Amino acid sequence: METKTRYNAALYCRLSRDDSSGNAESMSIQSQREMLTVYAKENGYNIFDVYTDDGYSGVSFDRPNFQRMLDDIRHGRVNMVLTKEPYVKLRLIKKLS
Repeated sequence: METKTRYNAALYCRLSRDDSSGNAESMSIQSQREMLTVYAKENGYNIFDVYTDDGYSGVSFDRPNFQRMLDDIRHGRVNMVLTKEPYVKLRLIKKLS
């Protein structure tokens, strides 16, 4: 009997300070969250948490919710990361290696 993997997904949303309009939370972050939530639900993935770093540069890993997400991955609470930007996944693999 084949066991189906249960995915606990982290939804990661980020917008650089340079791209932000100065709102408390940018419209792009809201759009990312909505898009990723719909995708997760359509594919039957459990959403463990949404991690948002609005106003942080992607150059550095020194982002509070990125670090919190890494901690959840390391502790086995999350086994899938969904993000709008594919380069985030590449950086994540490099950071966890």
